Amino acid sequence: MADGMANLSREQLMAQAATMPLEQFNPADPALFMHDAIWPYFERLRKEAPVHFTPPEISIQTLGVRGDDEDEGIGGYWSISRYEDIMAVDTNHQAFSSDAFKGGITLRNFDEDFVLPMFIAMDPPKHDVQRKTVSPIVAPDYLAELESVIRERASGLLDAVPVNETFDWVDAISIELTTQMLATLFDFPWEERRKLTRWSDVATAIPGAGIVDTEEQRRAELMECLAYFQGLWNERVNKPPQRDLISMLAHGESTRNMEPMEYLGNIILLIVGGNDTTRNSISGGLYALNKYPAEYEKLRKNPAIIPNMVSEIIRWQTPLAYMRRTCIQDTEVGGKTIKEGDKVAMWYVSGNRDPALFDNAHDLVIDRPNARRHMAFGFGIHRCVGNRLAEMQLRVVWEEILKRWSHVEVMDEPERVYSSFVKGYAKLPVRIRG
Repeated sequence: MADGMANLSREQLMAQAATMPLEQFNPADPALFMHDAIWPYFERLRKEAPVHFTPPEISIQTLGVRGDDEDEGIGGYWSISRYEDIMAVDTNHQAFSSDAFKGGITLRNFDEDFVLPMFIAMDPPKHDVQRKTVSPIVAPDYLAELESVIRERASGLLDAVPVNETFDWVDAISIELTTQMLATLFDFPWEERRKLTRWSDVATAIPGAGIVDTEEQRRAELMECLAYFQGLWNERVNKPPQRDLISMLAHGESTRNMEPMEYLGNIILLIVGGNDTTRNSISGGLYALNKYPAEYEKLRKNPAIIPNMVSEIIRWQTPLAYMRRTCIQDTEVGGKTIKEGDKVAMWYVSGNRDPALFDNAHDLVIDRPNARRHMAFGFGIHRCVGNRLAEMQLRVVWEEILKRWSHVEVMDEPERVYSSFVKGYAKLPVRIRG
């Protein structure tokens, strides 16, 4: 793990935000997210430098990979921190590219010998046709069928957790429910479904930070993922089209001739998009309701508020902290000129706490009137294809929780993921009082 900020306490990191010169700000430092200390940095950026450049010599402490001899930085990048500016960048795909071969969607570029194209990391028109191939998985009629499956599984998992005993909510509920859902969407062998959890973690992991030790290990495990899914592809391509993601890709006109690395890229996208994001919102929602007990009481008195609460939880949590774009033509944003070739981080996590749009933006307010205006799903052509499925899972989980218990108590602060991309939880100790 990187030296420097990772060794400071949350209090030290937050205090430092007030005195550190803006030119030294590096909001992509994973330590700020691991300690939940990023908020005063974004507050200053929104007020003083809403379009801010972090030079390479400052970002060098931000791990993209742990090298054999030294930690490699992610290079210079722009931070966009205000809601309206983020929306302007996110909806302007003529000037800002997602293309994997230009860098993709995270601040660390793909290595030239390990590029993973995926439709979220493509520009039109290829993006459009590949996205359309998998979109039937979240069509309204299929979502209606899936709801009963999600409810049955959520009920089974909630009925199985211990009472009057501390357990890890992340593993028992958040990970297991979303992994079961992924297994269904892929028609993946049920008994091996936790492979999906592992590959999701590996895909977004910073080598040396606890999930994998080296970039070589990360690549090796992702190639194991590819080999496994190639086996599933070979099974499905020789059968009539079915309503699962592998069959859709194998039979889709724009995807059936994908190169192996493009197939792997799209699989990783679907795994991470269907797992990391929802699971961290399930955990984050419970944590937030414990932080704001008056909101928990409001929920108990009026369960009909759950659909709006789901949007507010997603806003408050923002499970993917940012998306990166690469500027492909000189463009002015917020009075600053971003040059062709520059990296740009759209900090959704900051936009969702922008007081210009959200009153008391740091608080969870489950009946917030404009909660649905959150930007956690992105905007424009890359808006999350599975957003309705994610919302449905969260809604069903909370409906089932309230049927069983008046309170699920968080026993201690969560262990957070060491990442500035995935804003998530590794562990959340909870107890249900009998």
